[in-house]
Amino acid sequence: MNVLEKANAIKNGELKALDNVNNYIKVIDDKNPEINAFIELNKEESIKKAKEIDEKIKNGQEVGPLAGLVIGIKANINVEDLTISAGSKTLENYIGSYDATVIKRIKDADGIIIGINNMDEFAAGSSTETSYYGVCNNPAAPGRIVGGSSGGGAAAIASEMCDIALGSDTGGSIRNPSSHCGIDGFKPTYGLVSRQGLLDLSMSLDQIGPMSRDVYGLSLALDTIAGYDEEECTTLKNEIPNFTEAAKEVKEKEKPLEGMKIGKVKEFTEVSDSKINKIVDESINKLISLGAELVELNFDYIDICLPTYYLINYVEFFSATRKYDGRDYGYRIEESCGEEVLRRIEIGSYISQQEYSGKFYKKALQARSLIRNEINKMLKDVDLIVGPTVPKLPHKIGNKLEPMEMYAYDVLTVIANLAGIPAASIKAGTVDDIPVGLQIQAKPEDDLKIIQTISAYEIE
Repeated sequence: MNVLEKANAIKNGELKALDNVNNYIKVIDDKNPEINAFIELNKEESIKKAKEIDEKIKNGQEVGPLAGLVIGIKANINVEDLTISAGSKTLENYIGSYDATVIKRIKDADGIIIGINNMDEFAAGSSTETSYYGVCNNPAAPGRIVGGSSGGGAAAIASEMCDIALGSDTGGSIRNPSSHCGIDGFKPTYGLVSRQGLLDLSMSLDQIGPMSRDVYGLSLALDTIAGYDEEECTTLKNEIPNFTEAAKEVKEKEKPLEGMKIGKVKEFTEVSDSKINKIVDESINKLISLGAELVELNFDYIDICLPTYYLINYVEFFSATRKYDGRDYGYRIEESCGEEVLRRIEIGSYISQQEYSGKFYKKALQARSLIRNEINKMLKDVDLIVGPTVPKLPHKIGNKLEPMEMYAYDVLTVIANLAGIPAASIKAGTVDDIPVGLQIQAKPEDDLKIIQTISAYEIE
């Protein structure tokens, strides 16, 4: 049963919302001690909400599109009355005093928030090994990292602990763990989804997005959380399509991708492991069999993407963390955070000094414009860019990587954040039983094309 079929079964009274919640609670109780995907549970409130939904359905009252579906939330998105720690000791005692806009919309749609997912501390990582609450284990590749920084949400989906998880993606933090865990993850166009209530990592790059086991989990979430928010200045005022209806329509076509051009970038292949490329090529061939036309592309700026991303990230992260001074709430961040967070703060502080900002930060912003222009130019000739999500397989938990080795996981995902374009990762296959992701990127505000492509790819 896919996520849409489950949502319909609940609305039709064929499956009780309470049973859906209780089933997930049993799985969480059984698996979470080993996987560590959830760091706080909301059991009593979830059961109460499920009973209310079942009562509404029984009485013939209208319920929302997410009615009875169970959702996990990354620990950096504000949920009232739950601990919003961002995976850090700094905020271990911070209880959310309000709901982020995306949370309000989920609750209005009758989604049930089961708990808070583990993550890299302050989203500064690609493995979910830096969490104050302990490492998150990969249910799809036991003993290996789950990816990050939204690793807890990806692990929760992969281990069937919830229907949908919300994460944040600044340089690949939804797509990276989705690739490593073999699930679907979506980073929307910058501004499509409100960031109000998200704890910043890098405000000009951050986006909230969904993870799920199939396209309908993504589409139902996007239909709920996308759209203009008057409280958030970066949100777009444009009309939002019905993602779920579009995903359904695609599945009815004989050649669902006919007329669509997909671009394969030579340089993306060159930086990726050959075994990963083999699996990704098989997925690309599947898209061609569904009617897509393949176009070969070149991208000459791949070498500057990581340094550009991290220079911007360091400065904006330093700025964002100045509020964690221990006076209003939490502890002073420099005195309570882990090694990677402290590294980013110190480098960000250094770059932010007046004599260096022009040399580093402003040049990074210029490089970002160059990258964005080049990506948009490439996307004039194709509908989508397809290729590996992550260039290498996840390492074994406990293996110590140098910072640049860890950052290398992000080389193919930071591009979408720098350019502000939508991107997703879906399961392409496995290498030595380890999941490998196919990344799909599109023009700004062409999020629908990605959803349609995922839907076509998942036709059984």
